[in-house]
Amino acid sequence: MSLKKLLDLSGKVALVTGGSRGLGLQAAEALGELGARVALTARKASELDLAVKHLAELGVEAMAVPVDLGRRENIPGAVDAVAARFGTVDVLVNNAGTTWGAPAEDYPPEAWDKVMRLNVDAMFFLSQEVGRRFMIPRRSGKIVNVASVAGLNGNPPGMTTIAYNTSKGAAVNLTRALAAEWGRHDINVNAICPGFFPTKMTHGLLGVIGDAVVASTPLGRLGGDEDLKGAVAFLASEASRHVTGQLLVVDGGASLW
Repeated sequence: MSLKKLLDLSGKVALVTGGSRGLGLQAAEALGELGARVALTARKASELDLAVKHLAELGVEAMAVPVDLGRRENIPGAVDAVAARFGTVDVLVNNAGTTWGAPAEDYPPEAWDKVMRLNVDAMFFLSQEVGRRFMIPRRSGKIVNVASVAGLNGNPPGMTTIAYNTSKGAAVNLTRALAAEWGRHDINVNAICPGFFPTKMTHGLLGVIGDAVVASTPLGRLGGDEDLKGAVAFLASEASRHVTGQLLVVDGGASLW
């Protein structure tokens, strides 16, 4: 099979959570360019509508699913909406996430719960729903979890996000455990660990530590608007069919030092 064929997603359906902007929208652009029809979830319908319009201008068929995945009971209905329009889900990109900054000794319990519900619970329960409804019966599927280098290391000075780091560490091991369990169903489960990308979530933090991050990154820059696309394309396609339970770090080499 040619490499172009291995990367071809024509006829596939991809569900991208947190897909209205930032890394999620970048992933949606990549999967759509390879031929997939794309369903996007986010909490804000207005932002989703803009994302769907943007993808349509790129020639990508997309749909919006406004939903708060931090509420577990919303997950089956969100999957129902995708199934009603596209019939199935072949690729799941678990990108939705949130953070909260506070010193560990003062960390609010409600903040911890909010981060864990979206970053860990939603990742698992959405994977479970999509897996048992579509991927396991079909014996085929790709799950790409967006973890973070924050799940691999501690924090630089000035960054107090213990719940986020903990949740991303959980995403790393969730990926490995699920890959080991669902390999027998021919489902690939892998994770991307991005470093610092300028997004709405990181805007305030990068305003404080951005120069230091760039200075400590071997490639000498932050992640850009195209820098996650190749990783997503690889892990969502047949090009990675013999890769599962792995972490692909996309951070310009910052985690090497």
